[in-house]
Amino acid sequence: MASVGIEGVRKAYGEQEVIHGVSVAIPDGEFVALVGPSGCGKSTLLRMIAGLEDITGGDIKIGDRVVNALPPKDRDIAMVFQNYALYPHKTVAENMGFALKLRKTPKAEIDERVKKAAEILDLVPYLARYPRQLSGGQRQRVAMGRAIVRAPQVFLFDEPLSNLDAKLRVQMRAEIKELHQRLRTTTVYVTHDQIEAMTMADRIVVLHDGIVEQAGAPLELYDRPANLFVAGFIGSPAMNMFKGTIRGGKKPFFEASDGTKLPLAKAPPGSDGKAAVYGMRPEHLSLGGDLAIDVHVIEPMGSETQVVGTLAGAKVIGVFRERIAAKPGDRLAVMPDLSAVHLFDAETGKRIS
Repeated sequence: MASVGIEGVRKAYGEQEVIHGVSVAIPDGEFVALVGPSGCGKSTLLRMIAGLEDITGGDIKIGDRVVNALPPKDRDIAMVFQNYALYPHKTVAENMGFALKLRKTPKAEIDERVKKAAEILDLVPYLARYPRQLSGGQRQRVAMGRAIVRAPQVFLFDEPLSNLDAKLRVQMRAEIKELHQRLRTTTVYVTHDQIEAMTMADRIVVLHDGIVEQAGAPLELYDRPANLFVAGFIGSPAMNMFKGTIRGGKKPFFEASDGTKLPLAKAPPGSDGKAAVYGMRPEHLSLGGDLAIDVHVIEPMGSETQVVGTLAGAKVIGVFRERIAAKPGDRLAVMPDLSAVHLFDAETGKRIS
């Protein structure tokens, strides 16, 4: 196992730069998720770590070695892709052990490593089967097993669950996390699904347009997003946001653009009259209070109820544990949890402390 150091890495295609001096330090044994919207550069960054893309500038280290000029086979990494990339004419055991066979590893050692990986991934009953005889989840486990038998210093995952249905994705998330807890191999995991990142990673790196917007523990990003982009990207449903002005004084409040007064526990120092964005997460609204949602849609989920409507002139979503009898056209009295309100500078988008 080894640490991964990404130091001032840039990537350009001709004159078009897509990665702008990204720096991320990944300690030995950590599980880091790279997340962001399509086109943000997360897969490009992963492919540069793997050696599948050339680096325009900066350094990538695996352990103490700068690997910029090393081919993929010499980097001691194993990559699991979105498509399983299994050989259809080879059995599960042959697929898992093929990389070791190419290295001319003794057959007894290959068999031992394949058996051990199959036990970890519950694949022992399927070792003699061919990929066409497996489900999507089983094929993805075979691809993971192929990576495990190589005993690499670093695992690289590129959106490995995208081709699975919702139930299988949940199952595989748990299996990958359990696998990491068992092996403690340094892992870099690329996904556009922030729920995957939140539930699996030790640390999340949020990318946008080739730069790092914020890096930190999942709950750190959830509780204290550094800017409007992270606030809107992390959390599902997304954070409700209202444009307006902070009003200080003995009883501070936030004046939304339509004149609605949204409550504040306190105003940040020197913020009176400042143009800002007021953020509240859907689950931090409770029933009762001086504010009212004009209900458009009620979505009963069983364990909770989602309400879609308008508040202070903006679209809003509320998530409530109660089963609500309201219907479209009703007004629903609500109150935000003032300890969980977020304020962002309207001009820069940065968090106001």
